[in-house]
Amino acid sequence: MFVDYYELLEISPNANSETIERVFRYFAMRYHPDNQDTGDESRFSEILEAHNVLKDPAKRASYDIQYKDHLNLRTELAGEAGNNTTIERDVAIQEKLLSLLYVKRRQDVNNPGIGDTEIERLSGCPREHLEFHLWYLKAKGWIGRIENGTFAITVEGIDRANAEHHRDTTTRLLDHAG
Repeated sequence: MFVDYYELLEISPNANSETIERVFRYFAMRYHPDNQDTGDESRFSEILEAHNVLKDPAKRASYDIQYKDHLNLRTELAGEAGNNTTIERDVAIQEKLLSLLYVKRRQDVNNPGIGDTEIERLSGCPREHLEFHLWYLKAKGWIGRIENGTFAITVEGIDRANAEHHRDTTTRLLDHAG
């Protein structure tokens, strides 16, 4: 797991070596295990590791590459979290998965499962994206793996699909009434 040494030392990524030393000395005195009032051995170890990396120009240059990659991931995550269409798309995929499994169960109650590859093909969603949706639907109790390892809708999932269909139908009727 990536550790943000700049955040740990509460300094800017543009901090010079004098600033790094000054801040390190402050935190080292504060968290040193010998300090009766504020000593914290694990925090001291983290600060020491951050200092050792950031004071060495070669190690810092290597770390800064990782830091920029981490920063890009955080920016991407924040951007996706602020995008409502992502959530709407996810809801649509989850509804489609429930519908597929609902129809499969209705067509063959004795063999209601759909395998991983077939779910990927029918949903049009790549496996790496499906994992989140399948995890969510399983955690809600709306789908589950059956004895042969395929996915099938549960009674709770059927209730959810029916409730969603009823809500959509009511919304459409209200839209046409206006």
